[in-house]
Amino acid sequence: MIVTCRQMQQCEEAAFERGVSAAALMETAGRGIAGVVRQFAPRAGSLVLYLGKGNNAGDALVAARHLEADGWKVHVRLCCAPEAMKELPRGHLAGLRNFVRVLDDAMAFDFPAGPLVCLDGLVGIGAQGPLKPELRMLAREMNLLRSKRHAMTIAMDLPSGLDGDRGEACEDAVEADVTAVVAQIKAGLLEDGADHYVGRMALIPVAELNEAKGDAQAEVLTPRLLREWLPRRANDMHKGEAGRVGILAGSPGFLGAAELACRGAIRTGAGLVTLLVRPEAYPLLAPRMPAEVMVKPVTDYGEVLEMRFDALVVGPGLGFAHEKEIMKVLAETKTPTVVDADALTMLAKHPEVLDATGELPRLMTPHPGEMDRILRNFPGWHGMSRRALVEALTENAPGRTLLLKGARTVIGAHGEVTLFNTTGHPGMASGGMGDVLSGVCAAFAAQQLTLHHSAGLGAWLSGRAAELCVSEGGMAMEAVGATDVAAKLGAAMRDLKEGRF
Repeated sequence: MIVTCRQMQQCEEAAFERGVSAAALMETAGRGIAGVVRQFAPRAGSLVLYLGKGNNAGDALVAARHLEADGWKVHVRLCCAPEAMKELPRGHLAGLRNFVRVLDDAMAFDFPAGPLVCLDGLVGIGAQGPLKPELRMLAREMNLLRSKRHAMTIAMDLPSGLDGDRGEACEDAVEADVTAVVAQIKAGLLEDGADHYVGRMALIPVAELNEAKGDAQAEVLTPRLLREWLPRRANDMHKGEAGRVGILAGSPGFLGAAELACRGAIRTGAGLVTLLVRPEAYPLLAPRMPAEVMVKPVTDYGEVLEMRFDALVVGPGLGFAHEKEIMKVLAETKTPTVVDADALTMLAKHPEVLDATGELPRLMTPHPGEMDRILRNFPGWHGMSRRALVEALTENAPGRTLLLKGARTVIGAHGEVTLFNTTGHPGMASGGMGDVLSGVCAAFAAQQLTLHHSAGLGAWLSGRAAELCVSEGGMAMEAVGATDVAAKLGAAMRDLKEGRF
């Protein structure tokens, strides 16, 4: 459910009328926020709480109480004297007085080596307009710690300074790496441009706040939603029942794309993966494929129309030398097909085929540049929001699913709820990530999932795998490559099954 700030406040008011206490909600929220910190910063280090006057500060202090027990050294930056805070956060601050160091300037403080996490507890969803000077100063300091000291910033519910309904940021708004959202996703977090401030979203469930009213036509991808889609294997299942994936990818000079797509399919459960290549590319591609992949040379890509597959991938590193053959495949195959990379560029040049594929099971996975090329066929649609664009391109195309890549991937399909991905990090801004994603989506489609569900699982798992390269693999996010992401897909599936954020 996507809610406005007022709808969230009404939900809270209804909970209070039922006898739920603010103190109890604060405990639940704070415990959940501590869990988010543990997931994204698994090694204890220095924790800096940025506290306003309100109950958002109380949530941060409850989280700090749990984290202090894990070995975190807790520091506090206050916007006011403690006696000016609301009763609940004031009490929590007093309870932590033996474990907390109050700082006058975090930028001037010499933190010991190790993880540094800033917890944004300045304002909550009731705040509107520009930040007050004392809050703006603290938000600016948080952003400096992030940019100069590489601190991780975790916002609670909303990054301070971001409008919770419109997604507009005031000057010096907090730039978070992770936003721990309490109970329900606030609409402003999903607006175009808000992802610069929001970062990764982690939804903290609060049972007492489940009955909010809001936009039911959109959902964010969470383990709670996705676990029901993930196929559960029967004990007597065999490889033929796990799905046959055919991949049309790779050409001289663009060999890695084919390998990455194949690895993505293998690591997410495809029973049989076959790479179909032209004879001139066969001796180049066959030696570098994973042992599980069958490499089959074809003299015409149209041969795939006579083969038995449960899902296809068409496009990664394919080149344009055989465009006519590829257009024939896209126009005629009834097999669920993931269309990516060069195949998307071909479709943009052939609007008649693009239009025809709207009736066929196709998952299109453009990045923003490829989307711009497609939009040349829809000149009146420039300037639409990402959500509106995805919904418009699938509204009258019953076979089409559209996964629009970006920092906040958006997925739409005819008659389906629009999905927003929550996982990933800026280290994924590198080549080959989309190739892995194509293989992952095809693996799920081959296991008889809808393309809508396949896209949702593919986006979440790819992003989570990238996160695990950092949290488990010990890598800096800038060092994460697409091969690393493919290698962590199995661990990401484990996290999904276990219901991690």
